[in-house]
Amino acid sequence: MRAFVIAMESEAKVVRPYLREGDRLYVCGIGKVNAAAATQKAIDDGATEIFNAGVAGGFGEGISVGDVFEIDRAVEYDFDLSLVNGTGVGVHDERRSPYFQLVTTGRFPAKTLGTGDRFTDSTSDFPLLKSLGVEVRDMEGAAIAHVAERSGVPCMSLKCITNVVGGGAVGQFIGNLEQALERLSAALKEILG
Repeated sequence: MRAFVIAMESEAKVVRPYLREGDRLYVCGIGKVNAAAATQKAIDDGATEIFNAGVAGGFGEGISVGDVFEIDRAVEYDFDLSLVNGTGVGVHDERRSPYFQLVTTGRFPAKTLGTGDRFTDSTSDFPLLKSLGVEVRDMEGAAIAHVAERSGVPCMSLKCITNVVGGGAVGQFIGNLEQALERLSAALKEILG
């Protein structure tokens, strides 16, 4: 079974037309705990692949509102045990790398996703995000990839940019959401058609 783990109902609306017989849709809500719980539920229900699609913020040169990216690796940039065991930011106890690997199709450029439990445009995160190679930022993707990896289930993620850092993230998100969802729908058609 292919399971779609989607954060918001607005994102789920653009996914529904592409569901095939046997697919299941899990609308989890915003945030890492919600995303992880829904992903585990999907796996417990028999998912053999996880697909995440949604909107996200862009971080990096050359990234614009409306750009669509596949995610090839994801990191939880707000997970930090460095004071306890000396590991780098994003490295969980059971791992050596901060990155969770995802499946890509090659139809869209691949980017590194940074996931954290806060919607922010603060410049205080910029050095950390840059050091981790993050170019796309959301609040669910790395948690979904983390749970999928622990269960040995392949995971794919497709993100459309609603806002770019440094330009009033909240206003951009609200103002660009519909445009980004339209672009996401077209990208889903290309991949899932």
